[in-house]
Amino acid sequence: MGLGPFSSFMTGTWLEATVVAVVAGVVGFFVVVRGAAFAAHAIPQGAFTGAAGAALAGVSTLAGVGTFSLLAVAAMARWGRRARHDVVTALILVGLLGLGSLFLSMSSQYSEQTFSLLFGEPLAVSTAQVIPSASIGVACLVLVATIYRRLLLASVAPELVAARGVSPERVESWFLLSLGAATTLALPVVGALLVFSLMIGPASAARSLARQPLSAVALSVGLALLTVWASIVAAFYSNWPLGFFVGTLGVFWYLLGRGVQLRAARSLATAPGGAGGPASGRSLGPGPRRGSG
Repeated sequence: MGLGPFSSFMTGTWLEATVVAVVAGVVGFFVVVRGAAFAAHAIPQGAFTGAAGAALAGVSTLAGVGTFSLLAVAAMARWGRRARHDVVTALILVGLLGLGSLFLSMSSQYSEQTFSLLFGEPLAVSTAQVIPSASIGVACLVLVATIYRRLLLASVAPELVAARGVSPERVESWFLLSLGAATTLALPVVGALLVFSLMIGPASAARSLARQPLSAVALSVGLALLTVWASIVAAFYSNWPLGFFVGTLGVFWYLLGRGVQLRAARSLATAPGGAGGPASGRSLGPGPRRGSG
């Protein structure tokens, strides 16, 4: 049976959180490298609206989350080509939040639904929920693995992708689709507001600490796993919201990676012949290129 957070009734929580962390770690790396943090913040709002609508209609939460995540992805992919990405993303964010608030206001369990959708309800995950989540997770990882080289190249040098006859817009669409799938998985566990933390914190640290892309992806996954596992244990014993621990650890990983990066930059600047050298030699990829990826 096990004890405490390792009791049998927690099996679904551990499995679901593990799937979420693996997918969030992989997709989060590309979110950070592409500077797509705004998109990673906006798409969960679509998922939040879908979950609220599903609760109101009495259908599967996962189905509602997936549907509205895909709608947000489709709108960003289509309209973002014809206008500024950050403006389009902001409009989608505002519209979905308004619709989500309408759905919640029509629900008879307003406060309970709001809290669980915004901050997650990981301790209530059943083993029956793991199979559909794992299926989405596997599909997302297969998608990322299939377009890995093109996605990485488009993230750091989009002009080279175009020169090779590959449409950057198509790569962008596939990336947004993987982001939507990751959001669909993560929202029921950590909530709409903390999907962002789980994707950005570990991936940011991994980008600063690792020298190679694959190593950074692996480190991002490892830190995401450590984040959700430690958060589950801490939330179980403290009775504090799991989201508090996920968010706090996300900030910690970012600060850790940033500190190591700054220390390396100072070492390069003070080393003989190091003045004027690359201050971020350990960092993978450029800084943020645009607001929504």
